[in-house]
Amino acid sequence: MKVTLKRLNKDVLFEGANAEGNTIHLDGSPEIGGEGKGMRPTESLLVSIAACSSIDVVVLLKKMRQQLDDIQVEITGERAEDQVPKIFTKIHLHFILTGKIKPEKAAQAVQLSADKYCTVAKMVDSVAEITHDFEIINE
Repeated sequence: MKVTLKRLNKDVLFEGANAEGNTIHLDGSPEIGGEGKGMRPTESLLVSIAACSSIDVVVLLKKMRQQLDDIQVEITGERAEDQVPKIFTKIHLHFILTGKIKPEKAAQAVQLSADKYCTVAKMVDSVAEITHDFEIINE
């Protein structure tokens, strides 16, 4: 795997790109010259954990023959404000699943992602407590 990062301005706005040409903008906080034109790197980490877990949940629920019509995740992260670097200490993922899904199947899919499959979460869980829950919205 190879990705690139290039600076887009004279401050701290960057564009990351993968081999397929997909891009993401990353920007620093206003205190250090950020202009609000991209996610902060720490925000992108939270989104990456949620995306990784969501892919797992989608694939697992499909294998379980559950009708998942939509999935969204609300992610919260707490950081150690009294130290440098301000690493995440707690991360919580709240999955909002829409469709005809048995609660026990949803619980199993979310748990399997957390315990076994999500590569991004596994790289972070030694320094941050990662928790999760879910709700099901039946259409």
